[in-house]
Amino acid sequence: MQTVIETKTKRNTMSSAQPDDPDHAAALLALVATERSRHAFSELFRYFAPRLKAYATRQFGNEQTAMDLVQETMTNVWNKAHLFKPDRGSASTWIFTIARNIRFDFLRKNKHRQHDLSADELWPVLAEQNDSLDDDYALDDDLLMQQLAVYCEELPKAQRTVIELIYVAGKSQQEVADALGIPLGTVKSRTRLALQKLRELIQSDD
Repeated sequence: MQTVIETKTKRNTMSSAQPDDPDHAAALLALVATERSRHAFSELFRYFAPRLKAYATRQFGNEQTAMDLVQETMTNVWNKAHLFKPDRGSASTWIFTIARNIRFDFLRKNKHRQHDLSADELWPVLAEQNDSLDDDYALDDDLLMQQLAVYCEELPKAQRTVIELIYVAGKSQQEVADALGIPLGTVKSRTRLALQKLRELIQSDD
């Protein structure tokens, strides 16, 4: 009887929590990994899909492409849930890292938007320094953001501002041009020079 009561209590606690609670989101991923729980996955999907769509729509400016990113990201969540390790980061960071990698792949395959790769080109370079991490954690947002901040201090102010707006704020190059009141070509030039300098700085530390 006690076991039944404890089980019901646990279920009630789980059902009252939300995926914005890191512990609950981690527990849901664990259920997907160990029990292939469709209920847990559905809860994750309902919470993260709209947020992923908003992120992708902002990045791509295309709803269909955004939906494709959501679908592929959540498919990866279902298939790779067993790779999630809560001691290395939150479920949200892990899921959005997957989304960021997929976005990078989408842009790389789209020849018409190659110039929009912008600061995401840094992710594979930064990740090479983290050989001790599993592939799915090589692009951990928190770790790379800390590294990028250090390297950005070495950039001229104009280039650093552009990189921070693109990478940290998630703005497109056109949005940066509008925000700074400068030509789009200038933004692209500063981005290109900044990326070249950052790559040199990163690789010189290898």
